[in-house]
Amino acid sequence: MSETPGIPTTEPVTGPNAASDWWRRAVIYQIYPRSFADGNGDGIGDLRGVLDHLDHLHELGVDALWFSPFYPSPQWDNGYDVSDYFDINPEYGTLEEFDELLSRAHGLGMRIIIDVVPNHTSSDHAWFRAALAAGPGSPERERFVFRQSGDVPPNNWGSMFGGPAWTRVEEVTGRPEDHGWWYLHIFDVHQPDLNWDNADVHAEFRRYFRFWLDRGVDGFRVDVAHGLVKAPGLPDDEIGPDRFSYVAPGGRGQVEKAPDSGPYFDQDGVHDIYREWRRVFDEYGRDRMLVAEAWVDDPDRIAAYVRSDEMSQAFNFDVLKCGWEAIQLRWTIARTLASNASVGAVNTWVLSNHDVVRHATRLGYPFGALTTNGIGVTDPQPDEETGRRRALAMTSFLMGLPGSMYVYNGEELGLPEATTLPDSARRDPTWERSGHRVRGRDGCRVPLPWVADAPHFGFGAGEEPWLPQPADWGRFAVDTELADPGSPLHEYRRTIALRRELELPAGTLSWVDAHQDLVVARNGDVVVALNTGVTPLRVPVRGRVALLSGTVEAPASVVEAAARGEFDLEPNRAAWIVVDEGGAAERS
Repeated sequence: MSETPGIPTTEPVTGPNAASDWWRRAVIYQIYPRSFADGNGDGIGDLRGVLDHLDHLHELGVDALWFSPFYPSPQWDNGYDVSDYFDINPEYGTLEEFDELLSRAHGLGMRIIIDVVPNHTSSDHAWFRAALAAGPGSPERERFVFRQSGDVPPNNWGSMFGGPAWTRVEEVTGRPEDHGWWYLHIFDVHQPDLNWDNADVHAEFRRYFRFWLDRGVDGFRVDVAHGLVKAPGLPDDEIGPDRFSYVAPGGRGQVEKAPDSGPYFDQDGVHDIYREWRRVFDEYGRDRMLVAEAWVDDPDRIAAYVRSDEMSQAFNFDVLKCGWEAIQLRWTIARTLASNASVGAVNTWVLSNHDVVRHATRLGYPFGALTTNGIGVTDPQPDEETGRRRALAMTSFLMGLPGSMYVYNGEELGLPEATTLPDSARRDPTWERSGHRVRGRDGCRVPLPWVADAPHFGFGAGEEPWLPQPADWGRFAVDTELADPGSPLHEYRRTIALRRELELPAGTLSWVDAHQDLVVARNGDVVVALNTGVTPLRVPVRGRVALLSGTVEAPASVVEAAARGEFDLEPNRAAWIVVDEGGAAERS
């Protein structure tokens, strides 16, 4: 194994999570460092805050912790604008604290995954500063995507955050020799795209991976994994420069954000990069993993990212994007399972993250409602109770399927989106770059509540949190939910433990014929069912109710009905039923 001089290594994880393909069965918990917990009272979450709450995560039962970026950054995009890939942002802590966290997490049987941001750097990164200083045609500029195009941009590409994807270099340097030169930034102007045709870029990321792997990191979530390679010649994009005025062909006529498609996404050349990375990872053994964030609509194209010589997993965003509709959900699950099986990969299940409206809120809207632009105080508000019930049901259903599950911090509390966040408090660059048309992602990033009657709900003891918390969030605080056996927190704990006990992550799935508003699947000896309809519906199975979402335990009447094969599942609930021999309907 390669070792970086002067860097301590931690002991490998032992026990039930030690197998080389551990991610195929894991529950992985995403920590958004800025919002998880503030350990030093400055209003910003940090590594010390995570260390203070490791017991919460261990008792939740998760197998791994995934950290959104914690590197030095000017925070134009909350850490996804990295100025130094080899250190910790001082706002979040130190490398020594990270090593302590890594060691303690491993000691508790939890692995550590960190974000890698390879599509772009920060404009404060030493490489980009050197590129601006070196001038046109220099080797330093070859590390990024600079083009000479006179007074018009090199093409019509638009930024994913709104506005154009090109900025005039002369506006930044003030030098006449930069007149007519532009640099590419698919995201914010402070996030210049790297040029993956450049050998220096490849070498630097090999060095990066070895640095963190030598510390004992177990895996990496690859940001914008589908975006590193651009089409040859940088041709115009059919969508054009305004990606927030898109109307989907054959859709409902709604104006929304354009999909991640076009000449700067999902180019075949990305796979050469990931095969190169896999060779680095293989120096350390097959227990180190890569998971792709790739917003690609075709499941067969997504499956290409998880071939055996590339990544370990890719997020299943197709299921996340499904509405509360059984036919669409079953079709999407079946299609993604088949695509992944064709390359020997397992599915991932994810419902919330730092880029989307929390599913406890998203599922509180009628089917087809548009939430991709974020939600503000002047927007239609969700039905909170419906959203909560559906979120617990959908989570329970997906946890009953084979594969791995990703949980976003606060999800285990049933935490909703902060839909009434003042627009003046918004930090997401999309808000300004879209001309205040798109409220963005701040609502899912509001700091977590830990103690109901403490200042800032226990997030931190000092300054105001970096984003304001809703005044009523004490009801979601960890201490409040610990005192209530029927809380989402206790339900997540029970579900994760039962998932492991019943060996559901390693099972095989087949479909059970049922009413069109039911999704019913058999995973080994367990039938998992979800009712997306408006009336109770018969689940065609006879057996023992092991789990009923939204309850501490199933009522006696439900248990007795299931034992007779007469179980009617209520709307907005999911159930797991351990099947009696001969107690399930024919599989399909």
